[in-house]
Amino acid sequence: MQKSWMVADYLRSYARWRLNRADTADGGRNARSALALIDAAVYTRNLDDGDRAVLRLNAAGCFLHGRYCPGVEGERLIRFWHYDEEMAGGPEELLGELAEAAERGLIPRIGVPLQRARS
Repeated sequence: MQKSWMVADYLRSYARWRLNRADTADGGRNARSALALIDAAVYTRNLDDGDRAVLRLNAAGCFLHGRYCPGVEGERLIRFWHYDEEMAGGPEELLGELAEAAERGLIPRIGVPLQRARS
């Protein structure tokens, strides 16, 4: 399966989750977020694996065991994409932010000791 398709499938699953949460009392936030995620999923599905954002996600180690894994920060970005802000950006911006979040996860934190595997 293409890596871009893995990302699209992940985005679609969160869109479905948002649609299931849509309610008239939420001010349209869940529906707005779901539509933005569907838009991003369609956009991403049409990319090839040579796209810059997909290459950055791959280099950051976001594809494990045939699945897309955005990491904690990336999942939070997806989960709240367009939830509070109507004009939060398009699919290209989401992919760029996901790549940046994944790359930040690769940078060692100064003063934070590395955990060692126990024998």
